[in-house]
Amino acid sequence: MVRVGIVGALGYGGAELVRILVRHPEIELAYLSSELEKPVRMSDLLPNLRGALDAECEVYDPKVAVERCDVVFIGQHPGWAMKHAGRFLKAGLRVIDLSADFRLRSPGEYEKWYGTPHDSPDLIEQAVYGLPELYRDAIADARLVANPGCYPTGAILALAPLLKEKVVDPDTIVIDSKSGVSGAGRSSVRLDFHFPELNESVRAYNVGVHKHTPEIEQELGRIAGRPLTVLFTPHLIPVNRGILTTAYGGLLGSGWTTDELVRRYRDFYHRARFVSILDPEVYPVTKSVLGSNYCQIGLKVDERTNRVVALSVIDNLGKGMSGTAVQNMNLMCGFPEETALDQPGVFP
Repeated sequence: MVRVGIVGALGYGGAELVRILVRHPEIELAYLSSELEKPVRMSDLLPNLRGALDAECEVYDPKVAVERCDVVFIGQHPGWAMKHAGRFLKAGLRVIDLSADFRLRSPGEYEKWYGTPHDSPDLIEQAVYGLPELYRDAIADARLVANPGCYPTGAILALAPLLKEKVVDPDTIVIDSKSGVSGAGRSSVRLDFHFPELNESVRAYNVGVHKHTPEIEQELGRIAGRPLTVLFTPHLIPVNRGILTTAYGGLLGSGWTTDELVRRYRDFYHRARFVSILDPEVYPVTKSVLGSNYCQIGLKVDERTNRVVALSVIDNLGKGMSGTAVQNMNLMCGFPEETALDQPGVFP
């Protein structure tokens, strides 16, 4: 059995990790911690775990974490992992960081977008970007994985085949994403997330300055083989979970059809256990992937404008965060990739 720890087990991401891992047959949840003054029962703060897990969430102690664990998930705020991950790595543990600390390859870009210098640039060099559909083999050999952001996951999966096969002009890409409010995290108390302010309303936010922008550009640029700049606009919608991404791009050449792109996407993702490419004229909805690790993608060639519309849906806490983190752990530990993740979405 692989001994697993979660640092930050009481946030939405940590709680989703626990929910998934309690049914994983190859691991032991050996250490659960959070920024607490004293230990608490997990089920007291996460009542969905009652009957499923009888465990305590402890006050964080790095010595205890190192002693008990083989793999550690870090579900803390940006800036925490860069200060603490090195200790776990030196002790021989494998680390999966759910924050942004190791996603950007340039320490300068991190400082520009996150407003603070990076304390461990040496660890950036070690980290593998944790999107299994693109970097499966590298993840399997990694000691440190930078789990992707939720918006980048939906956007990159929607656009990767178009850029890899040079179907679209990279300079024409526009990305519009709409996310459920759980993406803000459990501890957020901003007025924007107050029920009367959020309900029955949709709003754009961080227009042109969202911190996931450089991550999207970095990874799409790697696929395209050159630097690129995209226009990305996120929106907040009054649902708990889910992200719908609509990405647009100008087609290179003429004569493209939706049928042809669907065929190419299915070829591109033929090894991707959790990516489903929908038939032409069928478009994804967030409800279809609720509570799952699946991504569904729909496509449309707009012949009138010679553009393509690529739509993806994910659960922001599933494929957009904790589901992919477990998928990465499975690869790192040599387990079947789908272990504990193959349940379909919740319906209705």
